[in-house]
Amino acid sequence: MIRLGGKEAGDAITASLTPRIEEMKAKGVVPTLGILRVGAREDDLAYERGIKKKFEAAGCGVKIVELPADCSQDDLDRGFDSLNDADDVHGILVFRPLPRTLSDAYIKNTIKPSKDSDCMDIRNMAGVLAGDKNAMGPCTAEAVVRLMEHYGIETKGKKTVVVGRSLVIGRPVALMLIARDATVTVCHTKTVDLPGECRNADIIVACCGVAKTIGADHLKAGQIVIDVGMNVDEDGKLCGDVDYDKAAEIAEAVTPVPGGVGSVTTSVLLKHVVDSCCGA
Repeated sequence: MIRLGGKEAGDAITASLTPRIEEMKAKGVVPTLGILRVGAREDDLAYERGIKKKFEAAGCGVKIVELPADCSQDDLDRGFDSLNDADDVHGILVFRPLPRTLSDAYIKNTIKPSKDSDCMDIRNMAGVLAGDKNAMGPCTAEAVVRLMEHYGIETKGKKTVVVGRSLVIGRPVALMLIARDATVTVCHTKTVDLPGECRNADIIVACCGVAKTIGADHLKAGQIVIDVGMNVDEDGKLCGDVDYDKAAEIAEAVTPVPGGVGSVTTSVLLKHVVDSCCGA
């Protein structure tokens, strides 16, 4: 079994950005990401730690607006405005999903397209829908594609099952793979005979947000399994949407959690912020 670690792919992206970051800093501008986080979910905190580590190592900045889980809609919107209106913030990341008591409608309708680092604005999503390979799509969805490209995984004509249908990952990654000539089926946790659909695939992208959904009965020899999930198991440890131990026994190649897609996601996010800062 091949372990598809994300560090090498992420480092390659980060290294390519160094000259542009130094150019901006020479002009007195530090590429800076604004993070809006509600509550303190462990998966959000783990992602935030990874972002801070990546940005600080690259010489870039991170500004965090943290709100309590029981904050009001007005609190959320004001917190967002503080980042959207800040001249020294070049990109914005809102941790989703938000608590059910809150709506992200105001954010989606107000965020400046140039600061939309994770493709919340419908105008940026339209580029993904149109098949523009240079569109600034959701970071995690783009990270899946970049990781596969790094390892030379062929998508043309390959039967690919995406398990997940969110606008954050599932749908956009399906569109990105279609743009790269994969034959894509979008499934989810309510799909009838999900194991059978998965076994029919050459490539599985698991992004349903439910720990260890993809087990041995979903897999066959020779598959590529990309695990996007970031969950906490019954022992309090981070795990993915795939049962990694089972997948390692069956599949040809699997991404680990942590250390897989997430390692690339932070580098894609860094690229989006640098692009915005440089006006690319």
